[in-house]
Amino acid sequence: MHFGLTEEQLLLQETVRGFAAGECPAPRLREIFDAGTGHDPALWKGLAEMGIAGLTVPEPLGGAGLGLLELALVMEELGVAALPGPSFGHALACLAIQLAGSDAQRQRWLPDLASGERIATVAFAEPGGAWDPESWSLAAEGDHISGAKRHVPHASLADLVVVGLRGGRFAVVERGARGLRIEDERGVDRTRPIAALAFDRAPAELLGGDFTAAARVRDAALVMLAADAFGAAWHLTRMTVEYAKTRQQFGTPIAQFQAVKHQLADMATQVEPTRGLFWYAAHAWDALPDEAPRAAAIAKAHITARASEVARAAVELHGGLGFTWECDVQLWFKRAMFDRVWCGGPEHHRARIAALGDW
Repeated sequence: MHFGLTEEQLLLQETVRGFAAGECPAPRLREIFDAGTGHDPALWKGLAEMGIAGLTVPEPLGGAGLGLLELALVMEELGVAALPGPSFGHALACLAIQLAGSDAQRQRWLPDLASGERIATVAFAEPGGAWDPESWSLAAEGDHISGAKRHVPHASLADLVVVGLRGGRFAVVERGARGLRIEDERGVDRTRPIAALAFDRAPAELLGGDFTAAARVRDAALVMLAADAFGAAWHLTRMTVEYAKTRQQFGTPIAQFQAVKHQLADMATQVEPTRGLFWYAAHAWDALPDEAPRAAAIAKAHITARASEVARAAVELHGGLGFTWECDVQLWFKRAMFDRVWCGGPEHHRARIAALGDW
């Protein structure tokens, strides 16, 4: 039995990896990060032309019709590159419309989203740290909504916002809707800026799904964040190894010091064994729905926690330089921070893992 990736999946990762390296090298990444917009139209256009914008959208609606496993593999490469852009929120919005929308709604929105002509995002979190569909309190009033959402990725860029509502429902609010106010939250990860949204009887179109669809989208988010964190952690590990080979103390590269070797080995052994967690969680989402919620929670809790530890070790091994704005370690450190806290931190999901396992 083969437990690895297919040739097509490996080629997908290789293609995204090559695109990111060629189109967003370190100097360009720093430019976008410093600007704080988290977006480069040329990068988004390139990803869309590769089919990434509509990776999970069904083929009849203009997408590639692939599964969450392929999407997670792409997210890993985006994490490796710390690639700025709306891919994360956009992919979740596509899944929400795909799972909860009517045929007419899917036909209206998904083709333009799959082509990248329009950009979408999702609004899950509410004041007080309510991330899960069970906790959403914002309710629809007919075809309007009133209330607040927090930590919405690329909200100012999005043409559509898929909003989580009480009872696990979704509603779509379009850019420029009356009664919609967007306020930048100045998040630490400038590759994925976040904003607070306030709705004052904003026009919204309800999607037809129920709690099952909302829970599925939440689980997909957990897998995607885990994959992104895995990619970021591996990049930090490689980065730190290369730095240790060149940084010298007492005329010797610090990579020769036993204590440094141990720290580098710890970084690698914290990251690599977790690869199977997000692979399996994505596979479960695609093919084993009964196992998917717990597998997704395990991947998110464990991988994002390990990525945070690796990021901290990377800063320490870079010494005083690691704490500076000029050192690129901060880009992936902040990427790992986003992945850890968005959609709930490790502690929250460990409690969910226990509950889902009847512990």
